[in-house]
Amino acid sequence: MKTLLKSTLAAAATALLGAGAQAQISDGVIKIGVMNDMSGLYADITGPGSLLAAKMAVEDFGAARKGMKVEVLGADHQNKPDVGSTVARTWYDVDKVDAIFDVPTSSVALAVNQITRDKGKAFIVSGAATSDLTGKACSPNTIHWTYDTWMLANGTGSAIVKTGGDSWFFLTADYAFGHALERDTEAAVVKGGGKVLGKVRHPFPGTDFSSFLLQAQTSKAKIIGLANAGGDTINSIKQAAEFGITKGGQNLAGMLVFITDVHGLGLATAQGLVFTETFYWDLNDQTRAWTKRFAAANNGKYPSMVQAGVYSSVIHYLKAVEAAKTDDGTKVVAQMKAMPTDDPLFGKGSIRADGRKLHPAYLVEVKKPAESKGPYDYYKIRATIPADQAFRPINQGDCPLVK
Repeated sequence: MKTLLKSTLAAAATALLGAGAQAQISDGVIKIGVMNDMSGLYADITGPGSLLAAKMAVEDFGAARKGMKVEVLGADHQNKPDVGSTVARTWYDVDKVDAIFDVPTSSVALAVNQITRDKGKAFIVSGAATSDLTGKACSPNTIHWTYDTWMLANGTGSAIVKTGGDSWFFLTADYAFGHALERDTEAAVVKGGGKVLGKVRHPFPGTDFSSFLLQAQTSKAKIIGLANAGGDTINSIKQAAEFGITKGGQNLAGMLVFITDVHGLGLATAQGLVFTETFYWDLNDQTRAWTKRFAAANNGKYPSMVQAGVYSSVIHYLKAVEAAKTDDGTKVVAQMKAMPTDDPLFGKGSIRADGRKLHPAYLVEVKKPAESKGPYDYYKIRATIPADQAFRPINQGDCPLVK
């Protein structure tokens, strides 16, 4: 009888604790929305894999065990700002979503950034690249997590100039992301003593890059900078190989390349490419163990840095909700900035006043086919860029939140 009474009291106490934890949670549910390209150009980089990563984060955080009810929704923004804006407003106003994650395609992210600020929600960006999210468009409701155009430009652009790649021609995707990447890379090239011989902008998404590549070839620039991503980058590299551009002595610099791109290209085509990443599955025992679980649930596909960033950012978001005892977006983002970050994929880090998440970046080179020992064994790490050097100095971004 005493044992029964004890267990009844314990159950009641647990229920009360759970009720207390939910007291400041709107609707009693923490709703997370993962918005990205589910079926198009960026689907392998983000897509269903990002949704899976978010669900893994909720499970690994132990939300249910802690009495926190968490729901994860997914939506396809089709890489269109108007579609992304409609999804964001519907999620916030109708579905009572508390935070939106991922959102590749900078033009969509910039639109969602403003809507989130207006609604007082939380926006944690893993997929979009524009450094304006922590610059002139910075918001007290947004955190930029995984990478950005300044990091890519300075990690890859500066390194290539230092090793003799001092004349550039840009092949740029004609939208916010491509423009920001071209701008930041050109600044890094010029700062390093290099020069830009020309640039051309291609439609987004693109299919035929032949006329643009011929212009780049004619320029005689040592480096053709690909300021694009996903399928655009893959097709640019394939068509450059068909034109014999690299055999003719010019080199391609993929300004934003993902492991999914290298997998799609194959090592025979991608070997020797140099670029910057913030996550690689083979960094340590923790990244390898997590990747094994992720790949098993993702049809054998290994994670991109964007998908790893979604996992990492959801973990930290839930820690902040737990600590702040609320899902109010503005308060949770402030709590996220106040707490150090720590997770199995990115290790220890921090979040600055401008919303920039800090962690190391890695300059990588794609292995030759003979150097690869197995599936997705694709990178040689040429340099580790420390967290305090990987991203733009806080006083150079013109973020209004920085005093």
